[in-house]
Amino acid sequence: MRQGPMSLLLFCLLLLSPLALAEQPLSLEAGARITELQQRLEESEKQRAALSKQLQNADSARESTQLERLRQDNQRLQATVEKLQATSPLRLLTDQQQWFLIGSVVALLSAVCGILASGGHRRRRQWLN
Repeated sequence: MRQGPMSLLLFCLLLLSPLALAEQPLSLEAGARITELQQRLEESEKQRAALSKQLQNADSARESTQLERLRQDNQRLQATVEKLQATSPLRLLTDQQQWFLIGSVVALLSAVCGILASGGHRRRRQWLN
């Protein structure tokens, strides 16, 4: 006889043996203990639900006070911005436009200085021949 099918049969029997033991009725003490634990579980679930509700109420109260404080800060900052815009003179050029204007003036002055430095006339360069 081959060993393969026999060992497979033994393996199946070993797997089924805990199932046979699991179907035994529970003792009275174990049943009472399970009932007590289920009651404690229900009580703790009720307490958890009550505590989570309290936490949500506390969070919403805290968020509402924080939201009100942020609104007040926003209004104060908007008033400050409006006040500064009213008191500051109107700017004609932005910073980028000012830098462009300065650069173009420097380029124009450099071109004029170059023309004046050459004496106003063109000489033939000997190295070009």
